Amino acid sequence: MKRNSLWFAGHFVCPSVMLLAFASLPWGAESERREIGKRLDAAATVLGEIMTTPDKAIPGPVLEEAKCIVVVPGIVKVALGIGARRGKGVATCRTASDWSAPAPVGFREGSVGFQVGGKSVDLIMLVMNREAANRLLSSTLKIGGDVSGTAGPVGPNVSNNPEWRDSEILSYSKSRGAFAGIDLKGAALKQDKSATIGLYGRYIPFGSILSGKVRPPADSATFLTAIRKYTRKAL
Repeated sequence: MKRNSLWFAGHFVCPSVMLLAFASLPWGAESERREIGKRLDAAATVLGEIMTTPDKAIPGPVLEEAKCIVVVPGIVKVALGIGARRGKGVATCRTASDWSAPAPVGFREGSVGFQVGGKSVDLIMLVMNREAANRLLSSTLKIGGDVSGTAGPVGPNVSNNPEWRDSEILSYSKSRGAFAGIDLKGAALKQDKSATIGLYGRYIPFGSILSGKVRPPADSATFLTAIRKYTRKAL
């Protein structure tokens, strides 16, 4: 009798567990889709805040030469005291006629770099040459290793200071409304695969998305509208 009871319990519990597991899959995908949708909207907000701040906006000549734009809203420290910072953002690159569909990215930075003590930092990175863009398209980019990075110039007289043209990555950041200097050495960008699946319904390699081979999803409309708005002003 006991043996039969165990057999029945095993056959009843296992299918139930399997049904719960399968039922959770659509919920997980929907949750990921909502998260990346919020991330795209937050990235558009961060870009707008920086571009509408007098004397702190990214200069037009710099935007004109940018090959890709990466926006990471809300980078946070993951440990008290000395610890790495992590964030999630989105990237888009120029194509022959427009900006590409957005590719979700993960940002990782070591314990040294940020010159501000705030808990959260919004970051915009501009990829300035084709070599650095190609590394980004390969799905992983290490700053200070693969490419060089420096704080981007601001102000109307940027043309008088051409040193920024030698940088492969230019960065703009702020913490709680205050603009902050940043040293990107040791930071890395990597494709966020789970968010990619959430946004597109399947995994698509970075290169395919950022080279313009993928149609932008509806959730990316606000972000791409902001990108086009501010880069069009630079032309």
